Parts: sequence; C-alpha cells; structure tokens
Amino acid sequence: MQNIQCSDVTLSRPDQTQLLTRGVIRMLIDLGQSPAEFKLANGRRADIAALDRRGRLTIVEIKSCRTDFDADQKWPDYLGFCDRFYFAVDLAFPANLLPPEEGVIVADAYGATIKRPASARSLAAARRKAVTLRFARQAARRSIV
Repeated sequence: MQNIQCSDVTLSRPDQTQLLTRGVIRMLIDLGQSPAEFKLANGRRADIAALDRRGRLTIVEIKSCRTDFDADQKWPDYLGFCDRFYFAVDLAFPANLLPPEEGVIVADAYGATIKRPASARSLAAARRKAVTLRFARQAARRSIV
C-alpha cells in the first residue's frame, strides 16, 4: 500500500481518499446537491455522484495520488451517465496529468473548490430517467439499512 506525505503526517491511499471524499461531499452539499456513492448500470462504482435541484447528475472521481490515477483508467466509463464529470485531487497532485476536457476539484478533509469547470454534457431523456431512478432507489435503500 502506498503512503502519501501530507504535511508532517503520512496517510495511506484509502485514508487520503476518505479525506478528499469528505471535503468534496461538503462542497457538493454547500452547492445544494445530494451526493452519494453510486453504482452505475454498467457495473462501475462512482466514488461520488450528486443530483442537483434541476435533476442534473455530477460524478466525481477521487484520485488520491498519481499512482492512483495511473493505475485506474476506468473513468471514461462514467461519462455516459452524468451531465458533469470531475476529478477530485489534493493541492499537491500534478494537475497537468488530468484530461483538459474534464473538470477538476481541489479538496482536503474540510472542503473543496472547483478549479476547472466540467464540460457540459446532456444525458438523453431515457438515460436521464433511468440514471435518476437508479440513484433514488440506491439512496432509499441506504436510508433504511
């Protein structure tokens, strides 16, 4: 397991991912969105998916370090299931590695900032309905369990 140097504390990749996720979720809630972990119809699991008041879906892929980004190239599989797609990284991440057409969020454990807006996508009506219903059903199951 790779450790990440964060000031004078070394974090494991899962710990760093958890901290970044927390900061991104806080930002999304502040923006009026409803975030959750989300399993897509193609079997992929989005780190964070969020639904806004207008029914637009955002997917955020957390990248804890360069090794995480280099090893995980499944992110294009998410693009057909969202209106906006972002990578979330920490301040030390080499942002030039990220595809320029995708959004970038810089996060820490306490919050996040959108550094580059996501490209606008528009889901087809049938796909939007299917994704929104799937999101709602997964969220409802989590609230009971």
